[in-house]
Amino acid sequence: MNQECRELMFQCCAERIAQKSIMRPIAMKTFTNCVKRFLVSEDGPTAVEYAVMLALIIVVCLTAIQAVGTNANAKFNQVQNALT
Repeated sequence: MNQECRELMFQCCAERIAQKSIMRPIAMKTFTNCVKRFLVSEDGPTAVEYAVMLALIIVVCLTAIQAVGTNANAKFNQVQNALT
C-alpha cells in the first residue's frame, strides 16, 4: 500500500473519531479505491503466503512441544517408579 493511501486512511479514521460522524462520500470512494489497488497489487497475496507459512510453523511447533511433553512425562513416571 502506498504512502498516499495510508495517509488517507489515517486521515479518514481520525476525522471520523474526532467528529463522530459518517465519512464523507468522496473520502470513502478514495478509500475504496486504495483498498482495491492494495488487493490487486502483489502485497495482498504475499501477506496471505506469509500467513500460511506462519500457520504451518505454529503447527510444527505445537507438534514438537507435544512430543517433548510426552517424552518428559514418560521420563518423570520412570523416575517416580524407580523411587518407590
